[in-house]
Amino acid sequence: MATKVKNTLALARKVLDIELAGLKAVRSQLDEQFENAVEILSEALSRRNKLVIVGIGKSGEIGRKITATFNSTGATSVLLDPVNALHGDIGLLDDGDIVLALSYSGESDELLNLMGAIKKFPVKILALTGAPKSALARLSDVVIDAAVPEEACPFNLAPTASTTAMLALGDALAMSLLQRRGFKKKDFAKYHPSGSIGRSLLLKVKDIMRTGDRLAIAPRTFTVGEALLIMTRAKSGSVCVVGRSGKLVGVFTDGDLRRRMAKIGDSVMEQPLSVLMTVNPTTIKDFSLAVEALKIFHTRKIDDLIVINSKKEPVGLIDSQDLPKLKLA
Repeated sequence: MATKVKNTLALARKVLDIELAGLKAVRSQLDEQFENAVEILSEALSRRNKLVIVGIGKSGEIGRKITATFNSTGATSVLLDPVNALHGDIGLLDDGDIVLALSYSGESDELLNLMGAIKKFPVKILALTGAPKSALARLSDVVIDAAVPEEACPFNLAPTASTTAMLALGDALAMSLLQRRGFKKKDFAKYHPSGSIGRSLLLKVKDIMRTGDRLAIAPRTFTVGEALLIMTRAKSGSVCVVGRSGKLVGVFTDGDLRRRMAKIGDSVMEQPLSVLMTVNPTTIKDFSLAVEALKIFHTRKIDDLIVINSKKEPVGLIDSQDLPKLKLA
């Protein structure tokens, strides 16, 4: 059994080594053709044209993922099935669109038949192929070399390293185009309004903080006993301590209470907050992104984070226990 596991792991590592070698080869082959492709795509999108991706078989499946990546980064893209395209779907092509054709051999009959029809449209064709001198390459305006030394398949037949290379080159195109177009985090959030990405990039601190009756605030002149009643009513583990002007001057937590009681006993209840509070507590502005609050919790190892406004007044509280409910942590 141990030998079988050892052999399986050795084979798995060999597959990954072959795929890594394929990616390194593709990386070394990058040239001005890749830059030309990014330039053409950028110009087309600035005209509000789209990217049309075509591929057959495994290349078509890779094309599906590349299409999704482009769309998620604000670059309008559609996947066109070569067979259906010849039966009417080619009608989705608009003048000025860009066609990205995927074929490792560059000799797929279905794809070449489609290229003949596409050439009748005023569009640019980009080829992603492992055969830069293939028929597909000759029909294309730009050719990106996706050749790999070998497939991970022991028979060197099943598309493995070659499809990995195509997928990676699709990512490289999408990310290069993203930066070329000045795509920002806020733009990314617009296309991912749901899920953890959307929540972390769209939610503001003011959207998740505790306010009103759930926010414990007490003047610095209050005793610990009085502050404890406020904390209890707010069901909070801390109280924001403010000065006469209402600005935050400190924080007092249930942890502080336990530590003080261990030292001086019940007399701590009569002590003023000004004596026992923690001054200059960690805070965050109400207009900050929720993801910034998450970073603070991870780096400062605190339980409560006080939210202040532009006047440095406490306006909310973020409890670390709320983060799992918000699916931010």
